[in-house]
Amino acid sequence: MQTYLAGLGTGLSLILAIGAQNAFVLKQGLLGRHVFATCAFCALSDALLIAAGVAGAGALAAHAPWFLLLMRWGGALFLLVYGARALRKALRGGAALHAGEGAAGLGATLAVVAALTWLNPHVWLDTVVLLGSVSSGFDEQAVFALGAISGSILFFFGLGYGARLLSPVFSRSVAWRVLDLAVAITMWTIAVGLILKG
Repeated sequence: MQTYLAGLGTGLSLILAIGAQNAFVLKQGLLGRHVFATCAFCALSDALLIAAGVAGAGALAAHAPWFLLLMRWGGALFLLVYGARALRKALRGGAALHAGEGAAGLGATLAVVAALTWLNPHVWLDTVVLLGSVSSGFDEQAVFALGAISGSILFFFGLGYGARLLSPVFSRSVAWRVLDLAVAITMWTIAVGLILKG
């Protein structure tokens, strides 16, 4: 049980920071669009990456710097474009930002969340490299991984469905404009950080 709780706590501590993926999940929850699919995709992706990290992919990534370099530049490019789209929506304002209009289809939603997940080097570093490294300090690595995976499931579904508690605030278009502006700043901040590391 102690190993499971260590995995749960470590997984939650790494995922709690507001990043590109979390901002998207929050927005989908506020809009009420494909919330289950979005949360499930993020949780399943995390589970696969955590399992890979515990199985030793973290060591592979450490010995293949070109892989992290590719992820960094690809992720930075995607985040810059996504941030520009969010800024454009924030500047447009008005009815275009109401929750019921211009809903993206399931395929488009999953494509965006897939890019935010699999092209995000922070996701790889947190799940594969860091959790993989931390798990090596435990005898029951599978139990540690199960705890970390449980943390991801709790976090993503809590964020996606908990966002509805904020729906009264987001009944006004100005709140959507502020959220889109915050998303743009978050995306660009992360992108600039990735570029400067190069």
